[in-house]
Amino acid sequence: MKTILSHHQLGITIKRLAHQILENHLQLKDTVIIGLQPRGIFLSDKIVEEINQILDPSLLEYGKLDITFYRDDIHKQLHTANKTDIPFTIENKQVVLIDDVLWTGRTIRAAMDALLDFGRPKKVELCVLIDRRFSREYPIQADYVGRAIDTFPNQKVMVYLNKKDKEESVELLEE
Repeated sequence: MKTILSHHQLGITIKRLAHQILENHLQLKDTVIIGLQPRGIFLSDKIVEEINQILDPSLLEYGKLDITFYRDDIHKQLHTANKTDIPFTIENKQVVLIDDVLWTGRTIRAAMDALLDFGRPKKVELCVLIDRRFSREYPIQADYVGRAIDTFPNQKVMVYLNKKDKEESVELLEE
């Protein structure tokens, strides 16, 4: 096991990602943030918390998207559906999707398919905590990246961010 981001580094990285989003979306005009279920919402909750400390929370539209039934591997393994909570339209909005790890790009492709059920966005950007470069199966890249790393297929990135996890950190595990 190798630590990619310690608790302290993780806090700094989340703060930086929040500031980068705000740099490109001043006052969040026509911008919505959507966290991807299940693990991306732990990161998106923390980024939204940082943004709400800087700007009036009423300026931010924040939703959570479940992509379970949009996945192309749904027939191969059993997935537990999560709740989608997007109480607004994304029509002509700038959408910032947030997920914890970008690896093959399949999750993001599914998320973009799922988004169309809520309207046609003007633009979609991607924010990820960890970018596992060189493993893409789809031509997808993140606009905001906490840390880019090189990994082997037998390695797994574990992001510990929720209240159940013992300590907030990011670890690289050998399988």
